Amino acid sequence: MNGPQDLGGQMGFGPIAPEPNEPYFHAEWEKRALGVTLCAGALGAWNIDESRHARESLHPAIYYSASYYEIWIRALEVLLKRHGFISDADLAAGKAVDSSVTPKGVLRAAEVPAVLAKGGPCDRPVSSGPLFKAGDLVKTTNFHPVGHTRLPRYVRGRLGRVETVQGSFVFPDTNAHHLGENPQWVYTVVFDAAEIWGEGADPTLTVSVDAWESYLERA
Repeated sequence: MNGPQDLGGQMGFGPIAPEPNEPYFHAEWEKRALGVTLCAGALGAWNIDESRHARESLHPAIYYSASYYEIWIRALEVLLKRHGFISDADLAAGKAVDSSVTPKGVLRAAEVPAVLAKGGPCDRPVSSGPLFKAGDLVKTTNFHPVGHTRLPRYVRGRLGRVETVQGSFVFPDTNAHHLGENPQWVYTVVFDAAEIWGEGADPTLTVSVDAWESYLERA
């Protein structure tokens, strides 16, 4: 979707200022935000793509003024309410005052190391071979969905060249909305800077994007 998170190539949002030797967390509450989000995911009600979509669906005024982990927590509130685990009354009281649905699973403290080590693999087999190969010239789809997508807005409708066939993976555009995993081949596509930013772009720069097969057509 064209949400507040899709800022690539846009002007007027200030410079990018990387923090030297940036710590993993800037405050103790951020550690808890990460832990609570991961544990809530183990409830079994949503997947990583729905979680991402909840973050990018936040109102721009909230998204742009929030820190990284504040965005996580605000999106988690949305997910927990959407799936019946908490209510507005619970949030206002700071404790459970309403009944809630029974989770499919609960992550116990002793289980955390094994769950983190396992991760969440999203590679899946597909029945057909890839449509494209390394070196093929392709054009990305020019679309503006209201739902989740992993194709950045700044490369839509642009010409690029396939660099690598990465494998086949869950299609996030449908998975985020519980419409099936629908795995597709994923390709690394390289774009010249001028193709994206036009006149005045640094000719020495390129941008690489991992794109699902349905995002691409042969040029």
